[in-house]
Amino acid sequence: MPNYVRDVVAARPGAERALIALAADGTRTEWTFAALLDAAARLAGHLRARGIGRGSVVMTLLGNRIEYPLTMLACLHLGAAMLPCSEQLRAKDLALRLASARPDLVLCDERNHAELDAAAPPCPVLFVPGEFDGEAPPYAELDERDPAFVLFTSGTSGAPKLVLHGQRYVHGQHLQAATWMAAEPGELVWSTAAPGWSKSARNGFLAPWLCGATALLQDRRFDPAERLATVRAEGVNVLCMAPTEYRLIAAHGPIEDVPTLRRLITAGEALGVPALTAWREQTGLTIADGYGQTETGHVTGVRRGEQAPPGSMGRPLPGVRAEIVDGELCLDPATVPTFFLGYDGEPARDGLWHTGDRVHADADGWLFFESRADDVIVSAGYRIGPAEVESTLLGHPAVREVAVIGEPDDARGQLVVAVVVLRDGHEPCAELERELQDFVKAETAPYKYPRRVRFVAELPKTTSGKIHRAALRTTGS
Repeated sequence: MPNYVRDVVAARPGAERALIALAADGTRTEWTFAALLDAAARLAGHLRARGIGRGSVVMTLLGNRIEYPLTMLACLHLGAAMLPCSEQLRAKDLALRLASARPDLVLCDERNHAELDAAAPPCPVLFVPGEFDGEAPPYAELDERDPAFVLFTSGTSGAPKLVLHGQRYVHGQHLQAATWMAAEPGELVWSTAAPGWSKSARNGFLAPWLCGATALLQDRRFDPAERLATVRAEGVNVLCMAPTEYRLIAAHGPIEDVPTLRRLITAGEALGVPALTAWREQTGLTIADGYGQTETGHVTGVRRGEQAPPGSMGRPLPGVRAEIVDGELCLDPATVPTFFLGYDGEPARDGLWHTGDRVHADADGWLFFESRADDVIVSAGYRIGPAEVESTLLGHPAVREVAVIGEPDDARGQLVVAVVVLRDGHEPCAELERELQDFVKAETAPYKYPRRVRFVAELPKTTSGKIHRAALRTTGS
């Protein structure tokens, strides 16, 4: 029975370079596969001594530091499911995940200590850095449906949903790794996504190692000049960034002296033709766009050697059956090797999977993203459910009604905009706008805060009494 750590990672030559870790304090460490496996096995032994095993859930609140991939490997070694969380989540978000996923243990960076404490975790917590030196346990013998990852959607019509992925999700990454990431053995791959996002779970380490490549890990906030400096200093060959990062780097200034780059890939939102053009003209490389969901994993992409029309998110990966039904992209789950097991204990429903994304295809089958059918906002690569932000704002004493929409923005793709009806006794002003923005930052992840707040006397409604979001976007009310 398969075990990713035994069958993929331990099968690599021990002296071969597995990972380069660039810590927040500037420390640079190269990890061989032997060293990585040894540290992960000792962590796995420590976790097992605390009762973690096959079917357990381990939640992490770590940045892009070495304990992140070590915990991932330790969980896969034991057959435990890993729930990676973004460091931007606030106590309210963390409490929801703790209640839904019911983790058996949490690994948390000391810098996130206070926020986790505020969420009152009902299980043991280990803080890093720390000493985790247990006896290496045997590899768990696993079935493809044994849990491997617990991930959360962004929440489009309410609270984020718990998505359960089995071991098939881990091994199924071979499809996108071979055809879309397309790294060569020995190359250096940098997927810049932070923990908590599905792209990080699948492309930070799993896919590069399936390609025979080395992974790069950097624990630092995004800065356009610094991002390029790291690419040059480390000799990155395959770069996977959010569309917003590509756009901001292109807008920052000339992209020069990146000779080691061979392949550029992106996914998560529409990239936009201007950024695509800037990178192609300045580096000679075309960014290969792709598409996937938390539930599905990666399912479309521009493959190695292909030239896609500008703005296309590629075509279905080999073997994946996709069709457009009434303008919506739908998938046959039986053909998607990384399809999820279900939401929070409920099995995935049978039949075609409706993605909720509106797309169109040209005569050659190239797919083009149009919009989210459920009004999700994609801002700077983050998928933000309007209902989540609305629920937070309704907790402010000045807010009577609110609708949250996305508006186009050259740098971020979309901006989060809150259209607010105030309670009696409150008047619109710049000070109140800032107060509402700060309120959202304090109550939920900062990336969700509305960068614009508009005050109106009333919200447009449908005949059934629901907020008419299309009218808000059309009128700019």
